[in-house]
Amino acid sequence: MELRQLRYFVRIVELGSMGRAAIDLDMVQSALSQQISRLEGELSTRLLQRTNKGVVPTEAGLAFFREAQLALRHADEAARAAREARLSGMVSIGLAPTTASVLGVPLMRAMRERYPDVRLHMVGSLSGHLSGMLNARQLDLAVLFDTQPARRWSMLPLLEERLFLIRSRQQGVPAAAAMRAPLPHKLPLAQLQDEPLILPTGPHGLRSTLEAAFAHVRLVPRIAMEIDSLELLMDAVNMGLGSTIQPWSAVGRYPDADQRFEMAEIAEAPACRLASLCSLSDDELSPAALAARVVLADCVRTLVGSGQWVGASLV
Repeated sequence: MELRQLRYFVRIVELGSMGRAAIDLDMVQSALSQQISRLEGELSTRLLQRTNKGVVPTEAGLAFFREAQLALRHADEAARAAREARLSGMVSIGLAPTTASVLGVPLMRAMRERYPDVRLHMVGSLSGHLSGMLNARQLDLAVLFDTQPARRWSMLPLLEERLFLIRSRQQGVPAAAAMRAPLPHKLPLAQLQDEPLILPTGPHGLRSTLEAAFAHVRLVPRIAMEIDSLELLMDAVNMGLGSTIQPWSAVGRYPDADQRFEMAEIAEAPACRLASLCSLSDDELSPAALAARVVLADCVRTLVGSGQWVGASLV
């Protein structure tokens, strides 16, 4: 008898349906049914009774259900106690500035709640710099956008971020720019031929993504400035010195972003950014780093699912 079989059985009884339980457990229904048949075979008794409305536990199944619930609670408590006793030390995590503006604080809070004895070393830098730090083993984990040099890393695709043209609403912009029509909800890249853009330089993940998108529509962009600091770049955009193409998270640090900036989603499918959770190989990571990787992925799912990460969708 395996612990997972107890979890499967309990979930089926709770939902009253083999099909709904299979969806909830992200399993094929035939595989779930096979696991229950094996469990019933090992116990030499029928645990579930099929009806027109789903499944209900037999008398033996109901007795087994109560004990299985108790066993699972005890197993969860044992696992939690083991984690809390085992996990300590330091974990180094690298986040790009846009990612850090949305994920940084929730991740730190989640780690403090789950693993208070683990000390975090948080590094905020552009994706290209973080790649080099991960290769040099100066980081355990990093959320990266350009994973081409990542042959020896462990990688988990996390989310895809839609990109937006972002420009200033401030009155201090040049008169010609102040007369521009409001941005539409979506904007084709081809219409940006005369737009003065402020972008990071070539070695960084976003610039690589944009260069591929520009090439896809055969557009030679008008680059007004190149700035490898998100804070300085967004200050330049805020002053009206040019526009930029970034994910929504670039304006996440501005509580009054709607008053400062106007945004239009880039219409073309290639103009989006894939974020992946990259780490050293599993055998190089400490238990604390392995746990932090799980917590980080959980935080991303929560932020995207709750709508707090605007313009992002899970991969």
